[in-house]
Amino acid sequence: MNTNVGSAPNGKSVLLDSMVLIDHLNGTRTATEFLLRLEKNNLGAVSAITRAEVLTGCGVDTEAVVEEILDRYQFLPVGKRVAVAAARLRRRYRWALPDAMQAATAQVHGLLLATRNTRDFPPDRHHFVIVPYAV
Repeated sequence: MNTNVGSAPNGKSVLLDSMVLIDHLNGTRTATEFLLRLEKNNLGAVSAITRAEVLTGCGVDTEAVVEEILDRYQFLPVGKRVAVAAARLRRRYRWALPDAMQAATAQVHGLLLATRNTRDFPPDRHHFVIVPYAV
């Protein structure tokens, strides 16, 4: 279990929660440093949920630049296995559907979930969650 803030993923691929990318886009240095480490080792992925959430916050004038940033990472669409797993997680933890989809995507693909959302994803309770930096 990786609960240390600022911990490196130790070679394991990481699903990026939208919060991490939004922090980077807002100029949070620690988020940018984390993303650069992932890019260097080709360890990052984004889900359909992350892509939609990040693009929702973009203006028309910045959408193309943000798309380029998102395209640096492997894209993981929602398939049947993820949808079924998300439904089970949502029932079990009473998560909102986007959170359940994020968790399911990480679990189905064997990834760590990098997020700062420790309210819904406390890393001491969910072994697949890392908090990669503090703000």
